[in-house]
Amino acid sequence: MEATKALREPIEAFLDGLRFQRGASEHTIAAYRRDLDQASEFLGKLGLVDWNDLSDPMIARYQTSLGKLAPSSAQRKMSALRSFLKHLKRNRSGPAMDLPDTGGFRKAKHLPKSLSLDQIEALMTTPDFSTPSGIRDRAILELLYGAGLRISEAVDLQMNALDLENEAIRVTGKRGKTRWIPLPIQTSKWIQKYLIEARNRLLQRPMAEVFVSDRGLKLRRTTVGLKLNEYARQAGLPEGVSPHCLRHSYAVHLLKGGADLRAVQELLGHESIATTQVYTHLDLEEVKRKYRAAHPRA
Repeated sequence: MEATKALREPIEAFLDGLRFQRGASEHTIAAYRRDLDQASEFLGKLGLVDWNDLSDPMIARYQTSLGKLAPSSAQRKMSALRSFLKHLKRNRSGPAMDLPDTGGFRKAKHLPKSLSLDQIEALMTTPDFSTPSGIRDRAILELLYGAGLRISEAVDLQMNALDLENEAIRVTGKRGKTRWIPLPIQTSKWIQKYLIEARNRLLQRPMAEVFVSDRGLKLRRTTVGLKLNEYARQAGLPEGVSPHCLRHSYAVHLLKGGADLRAVQELLGHESIATTQVYTHLDLEEVKRKYRAAHPRA
């Protein structure tokens, strides 16, 4: 029991740091907790009673135990352990060993799935606009594509974050970072239509969130995902259309339209431009075409 406590307390301190110093979401903290609980349980069975005594052979055995998982899951668990051990070293309470490598589980990057403009238009016309729910669904689809929001950012969007007079919204993304995003005219119009014609008809009690469920509660991410799947099926789109697919499409279409990569990075709320650069591969042929048309020796 004492050994378990000695392993648990530093984990709790690390999670508190994520929450209060780095502004991590409860979803992120819960994921770290699950991964670190699994690691401490496995390492405890190997005889580890204090993180200072962690050794390379122990890490190797833990890493081997993750081999049956999907590469992305295994890498996430090793990354969580590495981040935790890095935290311990920074506070001079970690093992003397080098930080474990997380690259062994990496899989090749898949290019994000994106929809064409015609497919986007087909999707947008699918909801039943004669109902409050259909108007709401069109508004949230417009927002996911027109502003490139993460699904969590869309369902958490607050009424006081709307500036429809200036066709913009204030979004709080990962780690509590705030950004302003301009809205296309069409997106702004559908949000206004939803607020005027549908929201009060769905609302059961006062709510800070913009989007209300059919039961008058806060709209859930899973509900949006299920509705999107059904609308995509009705529109005859390929399987696998998700809220994140609309975000990908937003980024791809911006780049095709000539937007600067740094600007797209800011709009998406990416911390690193390397995350945004994956979208450039989707538009390589367009880049080549513009290059050949513009370069005097192309």
